[in-house]
Amino acid sequence: MSLHIMDIAENGISAGARLIDIAVTEDIKGNRLKVGIKDNGRGIPADLLEHVADPFYTTRTTRRVGLGLSLFREASKRCEGDFKITSREGEGTEIEATFRLDHIDLAPLGNMVGTLTSLIVGNPDVDFVYTHEVNGKEFRLDTREVKKELEGAEITHPKVIRFLGDLIRESLAEIRRV
Repeated sequence: MSLHIMDIAENGISAGARLIDIAVTEDIKGNRLKVGIKDNGRGIPADLLEHVADPFYTTRTTRRVGLGLSLFREASKRCEGDFKITSREGEGTEIEATFRLDHIDLAPLGNMVGTLTSLIVGNPDVDFVYTHEVNGKEFRLDTREVKKELEGAEITHPKVIRFLGDLIRESLAEIRRV
């Protein structure tokens, strides 16, 4: 799942986004997982929006298929969930996928620490807001706040990235504790 999140975030960055909002909600009692990725990039023209999750449609000239969104959509459908994409030109795109949490075909969430730190290191001029909720307990990381606290130090510095990785790992473990 984390690789889907990274792929979609990178799509937003390619579309000029300066802010990517990633939200993961694990509702164990309600048996639902919700993943949302929102960006403030160029958005998708209305006439292309209906085609973006088609695996054999892409606007890229370097290849003839675009599997990222279609695989994510199919994963949600396979797990008795739903997939929604909304976009407005000049404002950005929002993708939301839901999954039945106990579905046998649900892929693991994966390495969110690696996904987030890779996105931050690879895109220091882009801000990320990551919110992860488990049964009402929430962790939130906003790189805009982190950058203010750094007082001019680079967010990509290895010590900062190590600190952020540890913070994310420990915070996710804390919100999962019963």
